[in-house]
Amino acid sequence: MKIFNLLSLNIILSLLSMTAFAQSGDKLYKNYCAGCHGTELQGSSAPALIRTSWKHGGDKASLIKTITQGIPTTEMIKWENTLNAREIESVADFIINAQQKPKKEKQYEESFIVETHLYKLKIERLVTKGLSTPWGIEFVDNHTALISEKSGELTWMKNGKLSDSSVKNTPPTYAQSILGGYMDIALDQDYAKNGWVYLALSHNSENSLDAKAAGMTKIVRGKIRENQWLEEQTLFQVHDSLQVKGGTRWGSRLALDKKGHLFFTIGDMNRGEDSQILTRPSGKVFRINTDGSIPKDNPFSGNRQFIQSIYAWGNRNAQGITIHPKTNVIYATEHGPKGGDELNIIKNGANYGWPLVTYGVDYSGKIISDKSEKEGIEKPLTQWTPSIAVSAIDFAFSAKFPKWKGNLIVGSLAFQELRRLVIDGDQVLEQEILLKGYGRIRDVKFAPDGSLYLLMNAPDQVLKITPMDE
Repeated sequence: MKIFNLLSLNIILSLLSMTAFAQSGDKLYKNYCAGCHGTELQGSSAPALIRTSWKHGGDKASLIKTITQGIPTTEMIKWENTLNAREIESVADFIINAQQKPKKEKQYEESFIVETHLYKLKIERLVTKGLSTPWGIEFVDNHTALISEKSGELTWMKNGKLSDSSVKNTPPTYAQSILGGYMDIALDQDYAKNGWVYLALSHNSENSLDAKAAGMTKIVRGKIRENQWLEEQTLFQVHDSLQVKGGTRWGSRLALDKKGHLFFTIGDMNRGEDSQILTRPSGKVFRINTDGSIPKDNPFSGNRQFIQSIYAWGNRNAQGITIHPKTNVIYATEHGPKGGDELNIIKNGANYGWPLVTYGVDYSGKIISDKSEKEGIEKPLTQWTPSIAVSAIDFAFSAKFPKWKGNLIVGSLAFQELRRLVIDGDQVLEQEILLKGYGRIRDVKFAPDGSLYLLMNAPDQVLKITPMDE
């Protein structure tokens, strides 16, 4: 009888252990994987995990190997130093079990209310279908916006709805990379008169989709008439020898100032040391005139030894940049490694330290630098550890949100957060999380009428935010 009870107890404990084991896979996936692969395994900055064909194998052994060892030349890192073997196995089981469940189309409420410190916010879902990893949004007027998509599409949104067809004859892009393709867009300060649209895209000379092909960010401008991309001009393109094979962490954000300068960022392309090399484009903030010429007060203007369009360097992966409309000070956000996302004021000729200094460590846990500060290196206004995967930013000077006047609105990808930062010069005085858990926030933009728009990934959608007591 005692033996029977002991066996029964062991069976019960085993079943309980198996249940906890299964639950841990779900929880571990949400904590470590969902930020890139999507909460529903639908994919986002990383590929979908609900699939019928697998490049590196979809069986349990292959998944365990991929999670453990990572995939070279991609953002899929090694997890063996973060998760133990049992945890990795549970994540693999969770992914395999998810393949068996019938895929249900998620239903979203058309609008909802969120309480914040200063406003009760109304959030409206304007677009929930038809976008494919949108990256940038720019408003032509109160009712019309242009959206860039990773796949190489420019699409109009009018009165909260996508147009039936995207812009024709747009430039080809090297869209194979997870973070390549079409990136940010911007409208000329005098767009109403000249019609110039600026576009950052990943480019290689052969337009190859081979994972081993070399590529680099290219900046062009063109005009859209009768839904056709016309009069294209190349403003920035490096020599083929400076293109990077298998690069990740592309950046890329655009900003225009009132003096006719175009600022743009290029990520370090997974080659951190290049951020400190002034003959290579990776890991920099650039400034050119809107016609592609070099401003005379750039730090290396006239110096053929270096890339003359460089404005600042030592950046890892700047995915947000904006210019304060009153002070003209340039603010930028960038991804750290594991920890150490940053908000910086970008200065002419300044070095931001990557990878000589950092507040984070490598994804494997390895120390990148034992210094977070160094003489001659600009310090961030603030840093986020753990990394929130900080993304686009925009200053609030909206008549609809007078209580937010001068605040910086900040998006994040992995933490799926919208934050409000109270800034006084070079000091961050306060942070408030306005929204969390509704998707990866790729772009943040105030429309001409003062409404706040969020461009989202995972799920791909457009949200409109207004105060209830407007």
